[in-house]
Amino acid sequence: MRDVLFTLLMAGALPAVLRWPWVGVMLWTWLSVMSPHRLTWGFAWNQPWAQMVAVATLLGMLFSSDRKHIPVTRVTVALLLMPLWMAVTSVFALEDPWFMLTKVGKIYFMLFVTLALLHTRKHIEILVWIIAGSIAFYGVKGGLFTIRISGGERVWGPSGSYIEDNNALAAAVIMCIPLLYYIRMTVNNAWVKRGMLVCMALCGFSVIGSHSRGALLAGVAMCALLWWRGKNKFLGLIAGVCIGVALVVFAPEKWETRMSTITTHEDGSAQGRINAWAMAVNLVQDRPIVGGGFDVFAPTAFARWAPSPAVQGAHSVYFQMLGEHGFPGLFLYLTLGMMSWSLASWIRKNAKGRADFEWAYWLASMCQVSLVGFAVGGAFLNLAYWDVPYTLIVALVLTRVLMEKEIVKEPEPSAVRGPSRPLGSQPGRRNARPALRQ
Repeated sequence: MRDVLFTLLMAGALPAVLRWPWVGVMLWTWLSVMSPHRLTWGFAWNQPWAQMVAVATLLGMLFSSDRKHIPVTRVTVALLLMPLWMAVTSVFALEDPWFMLTKVGKIYFMLFVTLALLHTRKHIEILVWIIAGSIAFYGVKGGLFTIRISGGERVWGPSGSYIEDNNALAAAVIMCIPLLYYIRMTVNNAWVKRGMLVCMALCGFSVIGSHSRGALLAGVAMCALLWWRGKNKFLGLIAGVCIGVALVVFAPEKWETRMSTITTHEDGSAQGRINAWAMAVNLVQDRPIVGGGFDVFAPTAFARWAPSPAVQGAHSVYFQMLGEHGFPGLFLYLTLGMMSWSLASWIRKNAKGRADFEWAYWLASMCQVSLVGFAVGGAFLNLAYWDVPYTLIVALVLTRVLMEKEIVKEPEPSAVRGPSRPLGSQPGRRNARPALRQ
């Protein structure tokens, strides 16, 4: 029955994609992030739904009269350089790279389709709602499961997706919590606000139920950022201590045992992680420019460069980029992250105190918190190509472009009453232009 219902849903959605291509971007995001077809049990489980949506979106773009424009910024240039460099490293790959190159290439291609088709605040908000809702579905489900069994078993993600592993799901859910908070701060319906609080709490229980040490560290980093930005740091510190004590007192024994190994290297997982990192470092000493290409974390590479031949995944987005794409790949990846942080800071600075851009302020703020969580949690996970962080970066780019357009439309200070002036201008300067894009 699930297969039939899902197939009917997709059959009804595809004509809408042909008529309004931006709907295809939303549908693609939903399929990529939530993987709803993985919740079916029959023929719909392994159908190429995302490919169908992508084809319909491209056909819709050909015949639609809607504006299509990709903003050229430093961030979008960095986004373009990454898949281009991956194509170069694939030529020199040690393993067969073409499956992953095709898979990752599709992700980057649809990111640029997203940049071309989404232009309004409504588009950005729907995109963020879809990301948050898709992950929150598993967070709420996992939270209820954790409460029901008192945290005795681990919470896992949808089979066959990027977040199938318990650690990957925990990182996704911990990143989702700030996005839910953004929704809570930008909606007017009181029931939706209450619902977001409930979802955030259940997502927290889901993270505990995942028994993920990386997610715990990511959560601590996110809380530290929120504490640093908070006005009353003393009360924030007291609240953090109380939460920590509550975790120690009420958390299940299995969770406490798992978390107690964070500072040790005695368990097999930690040993395997260190072994994989050492392999990546040794590999790039021989191949510093092109690395080993996609899927290099395989038996051949471990036998040659690892301290132990036991095969492990990269266990880190940073070592994954380093091992597969060399120092240039890691440099591009880190540069994109720093540019994205700077982009969000620009939005926060120019939107603060303005009612018309309050939504942008909260979006940039919570995206920064989410990306900090990913930067810390991703240090222990194979999620370098997971599309959610990239999609959040795209949302930030679109937000800044939209803000700049609104700034340009504003009248000159002399034409309005009071001390109002355009964003990015300085007192005493006429015709001040917005700051250059990042």
